[in-house]
Amino acid sequence: MSKLFKPKIVSANDLFAGDVVYMNSGFGWTRKLAEAAIGHDEASADALLAKATPQQEKVVGPYLADVALDDDGRPFPTHFREKFRTRGPSNRTDLGKQATNPERREPLAASGGI
Repeated sequence: MSKLFKPKIVSANDLFAGDVVYMNSGFGWTRKLAEAAIGHDEASADALLAKATPQQEKVVGPYLADVALDDDGRPFPTHFREKFRTRGPSNRTDLGKQATNPERREPLAASGGI
């Protein structure tokens, strides 16, 4: 029996800022998960990763991450690691992006994490 394919996005880290970024449909990069291009099958997911890999002047460590889609077709993470990465650094929630974005400060347990 073949394994059911899960939609995928390309996640990486911005080379200069270190922020988590996602490849968008224009093969550029966004910090908003909702704007990530989605590979709905193995071929399209592999094509996204192939576009990301040579962009070493912009990003570090691009990889495919499993996502699920909400009712509007927007991706959301299914794995703990990806949920964690959407929230930004965890060492000081009162500083940086996580302080200005209450969505990032949501406890992981409240969103179905550990």
